[in-house]
Amino acid sequence: MTQPVIWITGASSGIGEATAKRFSEKGYSLILSARKINELERVKKECKNPDSIRILPLDLADNSDFEKKTKEAISFFGQVDILLHNGGISQRSMIQETKLEVDRKLMEVNYFGTVALTKALLPHFIQRKAGQFAVVTSLVGKFGSPFRSAYAASKHALHGFFETLRAEHHQDGISVTLICPGFIQTQVSVNALTADGSPLGEMDEAQAKGMSPEKCAKKIFEAIRYQKEEVYIGGKETLAVYLKRFFPGIFSIILRKAKVR
Repeated sequence: MTQPVIWITGASSGIGEATAKRFSEKGYSLILSARKINELERVKKECKNPDSIRILPLDLADNSDFEKKTKEAISFFGQVDILLHNGGISQRSMIQETKLEVDRKLMEVNYFGTVALTKALLPHFIQRKAGQFAVVTSLVGKFGSPFRSAYAASKHALHGFFETLRAEHHQDGISVTLICPGFIQTQVSVNALTADGSPLGEMDEAQAKGMSPEKCAKKIFEAIRYQKEEVYIGGKETLAVYLKRFFPGIFSIILRKAKVR
């Protein structure tokens, strides 16, 4: 039995890179996408089975050629079994100081880019009566957090879209796995946009002390393998999901006093 084909966006670094290496180690065929071709080539060379990996440059901010990109992805191995949406950008700024252009950029990349690629591949899944969308959102896809208004909004939107897709296309053999990481040791905060749209350029303290990308990748692999509907990955910050669900008033007080950036 041949292993499935997984297409990973945001595969040039961080969680995407670690997940690519994990799936390659397990014998999957991979399609790696991101903007930085050189970094994708590096990740490919560092994977266990580079001969079973194809590179497909892709910019989530420009969805004009996604149908063409999707056809190319399918042509590599004759099919795509899993699409792991991992690409995206974060934000660190107060609402009152953040330019609307920054909010639009976050939604364009994190939400519209992801949705556009999903819609381009969806007919392939429907035709095959099989397929899995795995979506790396965030714990702030479950609750808002200071300095992350646009980021949280874009991730909340993904939950709404993919929960609907799951319900509408269950009869087509399509599954959805929502993956909500907390603090993971990646460059996400370094690359996060500030109020004027410029990168933050530094790592959050919580990020630096977070879970390793490799450990996160192992948990993502298991979540996808067992087609879990939703998983929370990280340390004690994952408890915030349950705190908000069962004690929303207490959660609001804690959130107001939280020293985050």
